[in-house]
Amino acid sequence: MKTIRRNEKIIKDQEGGIENIDTRIALIQALIPIGLEYVNAMLQQEVEQLAGPRYSRHKDAEKEHYRWGRQGGSVYLGEQKVAVTVPRVRNIKSGKEVPLNSYKKLQNPVELDEKLWLKILYGLSCHQYEKVAVTVPESFGLSPSTMSRRFIRASARKLRQLQERRLENYDFVSIILDGKSLADQQVLIAVGVTIDGQKVMLGFEQTATENANVCRQFLQHLLERGLRYHQGLLFVLDGAKGLRKAVEEVFGDYAVVQRCQWHKRENVVSYLHKTEQKRFRAMLQRAYEQPTHEQALKALKRIRDELRHINASAVRSLDEGLEETLTLHRLGVFQWVGISLKTTNCLESINSRLASFTDRITYWKNSNQRHRWVASALLEIEKTQRKIKGYRYLPMLRKALQRELNIQHIMAA
Repeated sequence: MKTIRRNEKIIKDQEGGIENIDTRIALIQALIPIGLEYVNAMLQQEVEQLAGPRYSRHKDAEKEHYRWGRQGGSVYLGEQKVAVTVPRVRNIKSGKEVPLNSYKKLQNPVELDEKLWLKILYGLSCHQYEKVAVTVPESFGLSPSTMSRRFIRASARKLRQLQERRLENYDFVSIILDGKSLADQQVLIAVGVTIDGQKVMLGFEQTATENANVCRQFLQHLLERGLRYHQGLLFVLDGAKGLRKAVEEVFGDYAVVQRCQWHKRENVVSYLHKTEQKRFRAMLQRAYEQPTHEQALKALKRIRDELRHINASAVRSLDEGLEETLTLHRLGVFQWVGISLKTTNCLESINSRLASFTDRITYWKNSNQRHRWVASALLEIEKTQRKIKGYRYLPMLRKALQRELNIQHIMAA
């Protein structure tokens, strides 16, 4: 520790409060030999535990292992691969080499891959990595292709983690489903809301459109991973008919659908002339903010009556699925959980964050690359998610769902 402090004091050189890059590299170069010395000490200590002290007077018959020369090898120090000399040990009875556990651990780059994964995910390209990596004479293996392979390994683990995550230990009360455009493809994303308000990334499916078959297979895969739904689930959806049909087919009488009010409002005003859009958007917003089902429906009918004289297509858009946009009103919980669950905005926010990671990719090589990037980004975004607003009232939502669905909940013993 004293040696490290002394080296820092000798090398550190700040100009105007900003540390010079050359002095930082020099500092690392000064510390690398210390790290190598420590690695060598670890290896020699394990050899001594296996084969006994060098030149010891123990009888050969008492020995199980003996030293067997040395060979070249490499370990990871920081994020760099460094050459070392590795002592070898052989078992007397089997005649086979005994691998050193300490050396094996120092060769494992999994944790380093995770750090590299984060750097690339947040905007550092593989080709730039070689320029910004710590430069030490003993290091090697820092080419862009090496960085790319390490990122692929780390992101593949993230994809497997998301796709295989078991769901039976989560107590979900709502699931939000929506699509995200990724270049020329559509990605359907599912986020679960637990009874205590936590948001959990459930998974995603790449699809050209939100058709019923693809959506059904995606939802069935959630069941195969242990998703519990027999206490009733609120599904928050946009207006996609294929997605709505898939929810009905997979979850049947255990699902209640809340259509996104934002999507409905924007669909209706899209039929109107630009001079009318602002006024009717505000009217629809006020109608949906009414506290009770009766009040909201009455306000929406007044808007419908006015639209009949302006645009019949806007009326048809408003009528389609209107009752499902008022599900939370009908359940009597809009005032408490409506702020978070009346729209898919919760997922829209996640999609916006996802775009900050994926929109930098100008060329998608294949589907596997898309999947690895989306999974990596979703798991990273999940770490930053807060509980939904109104989470304390989610037990009230569950009771309302069970009344609506006539579910007889059996309490666990």
